[in-house]
Amino acid sequence: MIGIKIRGTLVTMIYKKTLELNTVMLNNFSIGEIINFISTDTSNLVNACNSFHSMWSVPFQLVIVLYLLYQQLGIAFLSGVFVSILLIPVNKIITSNIGKLTEKLMKEKDKRVRLMSEIIKGIRVIKFHVWEKYFIDKVSDYRKGEVKNLKKRKYLDALCVYFWATTPVTISMLTFSTYIFLGGQLTASKVFTSMALLHMLITPLNAFPWILNGVTEAWVSVKRIQRLIEVDDLQLQSYYSLMPVQYGKTFDNAVSLTKCSFNWGLRSFQLKNINFSVAKGSFVGIVGPVGSGKSTLLAGILAEINKEEGIIASSNMRDGFAFVAQTPWIQKGTIKDNILFGQNFSLEKYKTVIKSCGLVKDLQEFSRGDLTLIGEAGVTLSGGQKARLALARAVYQNKFMYLMDDIFAAVDINVAQHLYTHCINGLLKDKTRIICTHNSQFLLSADWVLIMNNGTIVNQGRPFEVLNDYDVKTVDVKFDEANNSSYLTMDDWTPIKESEVINDLNDREDQEEGVINLSVYKQYWKSVGDVIVYLLFFAIVIMQGTRNISDLWLSHWVNEMKNQHDDNAIEDFKVIQDENNEYLYTYTLIGMINSVATFFRAFIFAYGGIKACKKIHDCLLASVMSVKTTFFDINPLGRILNRFSSDINIIDDSLPFILNIFIAQFFHVIGTVGSIIYSIPWALIIAVFLTPLYYKLQIRYRNSSRELRRISTVALSPLYNHINESLQGLSTIRAFRAVSRFERENEDNLENYLKADFSSQLAFLWFNFRLRIMGLTMLFFISLISVFIHQWNLTNAGYLGLSLTYALALTNLLGGLVNAIAATECDMISLERVFSYIDNLENETDVEDSVSPPFAWPTNGIIQFSNVFLKYRHDCSMSLNGVSFETTSSEKIGVIGRTGAGKSSLLVALYKMCDISSGAIFIDAVNLSKISSRQIRNRLCIIPQDPFLFDGTIRENIDPFKEYMDSNIWSALQRCHLAATVKRLGGLGCYIGENINLSVGEKQLLCLVRAILKNSKVICVDEATANVDEMTDRKIQETIRTAFKHSTVITIAHRIRTVMDSDRILVMDNGKVVEFESPNVLLENKNSYFYNLIQQEFK
Repeated sequence: MIGIKIRGTLVTMIYKKTLELNTVMLNNFSIGEIINFISTDTSNLVNACNSFHSMWSVPFQLVIVLYLLYQQLGIAFLSGVFVSILLIPVNKIITSNIGKLTEKLMKEKDKRVRLMSEIIKGIRVIKFHVWEKYFIDKVSDYRKGEVKNLKKRKYLDALCVYFWATTPVTISMLTFSTYIFLGGQLTASKVFTSMALLHMLITPLNAFPWILNGVTEAWVSVKRIQRLIEVDDLQLQSYYSLMPVQYGKTFDNAVSLTKCSFNWGLRSFQLKNINFSVAKGSFVGIVGPVGSGKSTLLAGILAEINKEEGIIASSNMRDGFAFVAQTPWIQKGTIKDNILFGQNFSLEKYKTVIKSCGLVKDLQEFSRGDLTLIGEAGVTLSGGQKARLALARAVYQNKFMYLMDDIFAAVDINVAQHLYTHCINGLLKDKTRIICTHNSQFLLSADWVLIMNNGTIVNQGRPFEVLNDYDVKTVDVKFDEANNSSYLTMDDWTPIKESEVINDLNDREDQEEGVINLSVYKQYWKSVGDVIVYLLFFAIVIMQGTRNISDLWLSHWVNEMKNQHDDNAIEDFKVIQDENNEYLYTYTLIGMINSVATFFRAFIFAYGGIKACKKIHDCLLASVMSVKTTFFDINPLGRILNRFSSDINIIDDSLPFILNIFIAQFFHVIGTVGSIIYSIPWALIIAVFLTPLYYKLQIRYRNSSRELRRISTVALSPLYNHINESLQGLSTIRAFRAVSRFERENEDNLENYLKADFSSQLAFLWFNFRLRIMGLTMLFFISLISVFIHQWNLTNAGYLGLSLTYALALTNLLGGLVNAIAATECDMISLERVFSYIDNLENETDVEDSVSPPFAWPTNGIIQFSNVFLKYRHDCSMSLNGVSFETTSSEKIGVIGRTGAGKSSLLVALYKMCDISSGAIFIDAVNLSKISSRQIRNRLCIIPQDPFLFDGTIRENIDPFKEYMDSNIWSALQRCHLAATVKRLGGLGCYIGENINLSVGEKQLLCLVRAILKNSKVICVDEATANVDEMTDRKIQETIRTAFKHSTVITIAHRIRTVMDSDRILVMDNGKVVEFESPNVLLENKNSYFYNLIQQEFK
């Protein structure tokens, strides 16, 4: 119960702490670290509860047992005790080293889990670039460091196991030898009473290193968690000030910044001398080149970064802000849940928000409407849909102030104008609005505009005062709603009722039932290796056999000496001594064989466990890295990460440990019961009666325990997923002042897990009580039989004493065996979950008759789609609906269409990220279905919509396989206008991690650098310049034209300017090709979709 309370308190405390730290403070801790705090470190502290209890109980037991031993054997007992005491400092040295290795191990584990989190989030880009091998190697390198420390720790554990297993025989041997040398005579009463006491002594002495180990691991975990807890919380009261008062009247401003300076930490990008005020209900625009500090300014207003100096005054700090981030943060769940975001449902308000955010047509196309389940981070939505969904969530919250970061970047001009008219200047017209954007035409009606560059406000004022091309834009931009109406209707729309919808998205995790499949044990056996398993069983049989034989030999020795003394009462002392020595030599030899067998058993098991965990992790990693991308659409990051954190941790550490105990206990029980029956054959009658009862009892307990463990393991995934999701959207959660709701949701998820854990403990107590009743029953009957057979001289005193000694220990042995079986089965569930990923995931299988593409393919870059149909999952509608078109050699194709029209799906089909339902795709007349996906992706190049950077140097991010010279990389950086930024950061060797200080636009430009270096014959550009300013966009387009002059380039864009100089324009709508002609031909047709877009963006 205490353990459950500790776990609940720690998880809640860690989660609350992460919600109270701003982005800069939290950047000191990776997501992997925080997940490990909640999983591994919390488990270490919970497991240490018993160790803390034993710290006082073990010394108390020792004192009592030592006194009783002294009563039996006099000072001879000190020899055995002396050896045990000598082992205490040895065990202390071992456990202290185990503690140090555990600390190193956890650091390596944190690095690996953090990297896996990055990989899962960026898996699409990794597959596009065929970087699977690089990341597998990188994870393997981290894993090697982890396994290196694990190996050392396991061998030290093996040494502890060796001492624990050999101590009983060693202490018995030394104690009785000393007693004989001091002139004592062994009798059955002395031997077996002493043996019982020595067994009572051995348990606490051997438990002591494990107790110290548990306490040491807990202390390491406490220090790790303490590092997070000791970080100062974000104090909003000290960060914000009250609105200043002048002449007894408060300024009527929503927010005011006076002489403010902000930074992202030491030696990072800074904002300096920021001065501006925003009047209530006004519309303020922020513009500036890439990396000028626009997003950082919003972060400063939201208290997400460090404020060095200055005053920020807010008129309504308690209510918070409605924040729409540049990279939309979307929760796993339905579209409706994302929009409501914890607010009460109001039908009219909800419909108004849906319409103003341009989501009506999207929801009409979804078969389940607003009750459509979307994957984690909105992976099942297009970029524009995610942007509008995040905006709808903000609008529904009805806050007094709205901070929006580049909301027009991911949508086409039609949608952008709709949002501008119906949302920004419509539904939100009375709200305070601050918008960062590169599309300055949407700031013409703003009340105030800030121009930023290099971390400062270089100019501010009304639009006509500060926007250089204001006059041109007022003429060019025609907000023609007549053209708009055909696309974004404001017709009445009604949500679908929840009772009418059945969602198929994999919202619940698959859970096995019943007994662990025998194949799981076989696979683990195979992972360990046949030779190691056979050697292990051989060593265990020798170990347990010699242990029981030594006790039987001792019984025989005592009995023979008693019979000889009874026959010849007057016997020379020297003769007796010689006979004792002969028996003692044999007893010692048996003990030595036992010691050698125990040593080999401990180290063979450690080696086998390490070998298995390495192989299993490598197979899991390979399986996840080769799985189809649709797997990541329906499985949240927390669920997948759970396999690589908690489950792998159990397979590494807990499973080999508990399996070792189980096998040892199993053979110990067999040896004990066999020795009792050998000594007292009548005990077989009791065994026959109690065995079926024991069997039924343990089956019932194990079934319950196993299913409860499965429930608790599955309940962990929503907990981890919620925590991970919260960490991704912390700035949004805090801005909306939704922290308390997320804390409640975390507590609900935690409670579901703790209920299963508590039930599991109750089941154990239920079983333990009944087991003790059975043990006492067996002891009672054996004692009763012993009285009668001793009275009738049916057996000798030595065997009788041995049977009673074994019977005393049998209750604990049986309990230990079942607990070990149950614990092994519970840990095997983690193995079962991992093997389900290894064996059952649908990998990206290449056709059996796949052929190698021609040499230097593609040479012309002619792409042909022939009646292509594509759907991402069986429950989805068609994303491509009979698409057919053909390019010419080195042609530049611009792809446009409303968000969700199927533009990105063209690239998904081209790169074989998802199998097409029907049709065919050709490049240079080669059917892509005949070529492996890896070869296709290797020959093509893409600049993806969502930029992906991983922990590593800038050089590694650009060129992970080290294929290009530094001079080539600098040249590419220069062409992408990033050379100055990279030099400012410290050059190509600069390490960029989670606290990277690059804007989204700069990240997109780094992705462009990769493409320029690769220079493939076919280049795909998916909204690569959506987050850069117009001037940079023009420069980038010029770079693309010159760098990819001889390549076929497919450019997906929302800005018409971006694709105006394309050879042909491909217009998509509802997964179909609507128009495909040169821009000039399409402009001649005034009814064309393209013509309408041009009318809205150009004069």
